[in-house]
Amino acid sequence: MAAGKSTAHDLGAHICFADESGQSLIPPKGRTWAPRGARPVVRVAGRRGGRVNIAGVVCFKSGHRPRMFFKLHVNRGRRGEPKTFAWNDYRDFIRMVHLQLGTPVVWVWDNLSTHLQQELFDFEAEHKDWLVIFHLPPYAPEINPQEGIWSLLKRALADFAAADLAHLTRVIKRKLKKIQYRPHLITGCLPTTGLDLQGLIETPDITDST
Repeated sequence: MAAGKSTAHDLGAHICFADESGQSLIPPKGRTWAPRGARPVVRVAGRRGGRVNIAGVVCFKSGHRPRMFFKLHVNRGRRGEPKTFAWNDYRDFIRMVHLQLGTPVVWVWDNLSTHLQQELFDFEAEHKDWLVIFHLPPYAPEINPQEGIWSLLKRALADFAAADLAHLTRVIKRKLKKIQYRPHLITGCLPTTGLDLQGLIETPDITDST
């Protein structure tokens, strides 16, 4: 991580932490109020309702507000349909983030097998003028601030019963876009990681006019 921070500083780059998550029609469990002895029941669709996969990334750079981007992949459970993101989906996602940020990118993520495909290493080599990729240590999700975004999303979806996959997709997009416009939430995902990104974080105005 020290190498990633140093590289980001030297290149004038954003340092970007990426990760994946997903949500089926069975919602995360959450606490709620109910009459004593009358536990609430949430009726949801069966297990074959498909799944919304999400690739997300949080980005930090000195003098800039923190940013968060996401990409969705909807799996409807049909035969022959890709279940999740392929290497070229990640390639396009990295390229999109780079264009949106307008700076070089230091990309940090885990060792998912798709992340280790040769095509992505070739893509990095072809664009070494603006892209450097680092891999997190194995089994270390606790040091990836993008995990905090998933926690916020799961909390927002707790006990939510979507009518169908399209409904779930719309709600996920809406919840993630709300986070995008609240930079203090993105910065708030850093403390639990223990990462020292001093000098790469802009302290945002936490005033929220909702």
